[in-house]
Amino acid sequence: QVQLAESGGGLVQAGGSLRLSCVVSGRTSSSYNMGWFRQGPGKEREFVAAISWGGGRRNLAASVKGRFTISRDNAKNTIALQMNSLKPEDTAVYYCAARARESDYEEYFSNLSMYDYWGQGTQVTVSS
Repeated sequence: QVQLAESGGGLVQAGGSLRLSCVVSGRTSSSYNMGWFRQGPGKEREFVAAISWGGGRRNLAASVKGRFTISRDNAKNTIALQMNSLKPEDTAVYYCAARARESDYEEYFSNLSMYDYWGQGTQVTVSS
């Protein structure tokens, strides 16, 4: 059973930066395609970013393109979300998610229903 643990959330002023990390344990992270999702107050959980098992393919939501970057270090079993130029509307609980890799083909997944495992989330609050 894989476990995901997010960290790096906090309170930041608009325009600031945060770096979220997700550590994969139980199995090597290269066995999983990974994603970041977020859920703001009173909102549904939404896609933020995704990365294939080897890091060769990535996708970002339109709302964060140009500001956020997703990366992974499979040697450290860690996936990161670098968030720059943060806005108050980025305030949410951010979740790391994993989908078991089915082949050597690298692909990403933007639909939360495609993911098998979820972390507990880390709160990001952006003040104006």
